Amino acid sequence: MQLTVLGYWGGYPTKNEGTSSYLLESQGFHLLIDAGSASLISLENHLDPLNLDAVLLTHYHQDHIADVGVLQYTRQLKRMDHDERRAPILPIYGHQEDQENFQRLTMERVTEGIGYQEEEPLTVGPFGIQFMKTLHPVPCFALRITEESTGKVFVFTADSGYLPEFIPFSQDADVLLADTNFFEGMENHRVHMTSIEVARIAKEANVKKLILTHLPQEGDLELLKAQAVNEAPDLPVILAEKDLVIQI
Repeated sequence: MQLTVLGYWGGYPTKNEGTSSYLLESQGFHLLIDAGSASLISLENHLDPLNLDAVLLTHYHQDHIADVGVLQYTRQLKRMDHDERRAPILPIYGHQEDQENFQRLTMERVTEGIGYQEEEPLTVGPFGIQFMKTLHPVPCFALRITEESTGKVFVFTADSGYLPEFIPFSQDADVLLADTNFFEGMENHRVHMTSIEVARIAKEANVKKLILTHLPQEGDLELLKAQAVNEAPDLPVILAEKDLVIQI
């Protein structure tokens, strides 16, 4: 299982780098997790968007879905293999607690919106997916993704304030990709987590590797990382960056 970071800023793109989007691949299957601003152009550095097999959205804030529309246009207008073949209909998985945004996931002959439920595990290609509702101003769902052939586990917190439920949800994960939008001192926020909070989750859940993402545009990111390392000194901690590739 391979994870590629396409975008990692929280809220808005900056410095020629985009917002939340990640490519997860296994056995030739290509899953796009969130599609933030500038994610499509970043994706092209790794994969032709026509070769995506599925998209999975955690919630409908624009820094996570801004490029869904242009991905749909790409699949509609670009042709495959120079022979005028249209790309197959692309499934886009999203929650149905916001029907207006969910309906936009379907574009005739291009994409199909497929709803998921928190309490119902989902199988998408080689991946088994579980969901957990997070603490955020809009409905948002963390993801626990298991590569079924190996048992390797990748957890993405999506956007959230701290919840103790993240600990069992992340238990023994090989990689935890965590919303780290705040520095130490902003604990117990109701929208995002701090470096200290995500490190505590990773430590208590016995996670093997922690990646900090949804990063703030202002402040010293090395300090953000150092705060997490100080809280969990035995844990490998990595700052997300564009085109970062992690083998899980």
